Amino acid sequence: MSKFLKWIGGGLGWAAGGPLGALMGFVLGSMIDGISTASQQYAGTETGPAPGYRPRTQPGDFTFSLLVLSAAVMKADEKVMKSELDYVKRFLVNQFGVIQAEQHLHMLRNILTQELDVMAVSAQIRQYMDYSSRLQLLHYLFGIASADGGFNLKEIGMAVQIAQLLGIRQQDIESVKAMFVRDTQSAYKILEIRPDATDEDVKKAYRKMALKYHPDRVAHLGEDVQKAANAKFQELNAAYESVKKERGMV
Repeated sequence: MSKFLKWIGGGLGWAAGGPLGALMGFVLGSMIDGISTASQQYAGTETGPAPGYRPRTQPGDFTFSLLVLSAAVMKADEKVMKSELDYVKRFLVNQFGVIQAEQHLHMLRNILTQELDVMAVSAQIRQYMDYSSRLQLLHYLFGIASADGGFNLKEIGMAVQIAQLLGIRQQDIESVKAMFVRDTQSAYKILEIRPDATDEDVKKAYRKMALKYHPDRVAHLGEDVQKAANAKFQELNAAYESVKKERGMV
């Protein structure tokens, strides 16, 4: 547990204050019997850096934000499915290893017991987290909403609502959503173009999206998150190849 506390302390920047910090205090207080300093340290009394200044997002900022927003999506239909928890566990094990995954899952279970102020939490994330990292959060949230193999409309709706609160552009929301909610135009939606676009427009769109979704854009969050971002990048490449095949493009 001491190593976990060291990770929390060293991996948090702006998330140690504001509504996320207050929630962190509760979670640590629930996890660690007899340690009152945890809830005091992350009491959320600090509002963060001055307006207009965007500090670099630390890995802990991203991970805790991910857990809180995941809980909001999972609670959207007023029931938490085992398939959703299994999805989260698989993701955490793949990204962080078994030991850290269990600790994160413990945190998530505690977060799920709380009433979440999604608007306040999203506002804090929007203010301090860079756009590429917010896109990566959204990719994960849509994965949660479709974890049972279907499409829970309430959870999909919550993911979209969170995306809007995070300041993600509508085209980008539709692009990430199309990676999970499939229809005949999904490949075009992922590329953020219309089916009547020219072949040259398709190529330009792919180059633009490749820059936007490239895993290197979240490299500052560590290899674990960068690895997860690669899945989104692969979906983009698959969409491009699908459109090229459909059109007979070289």
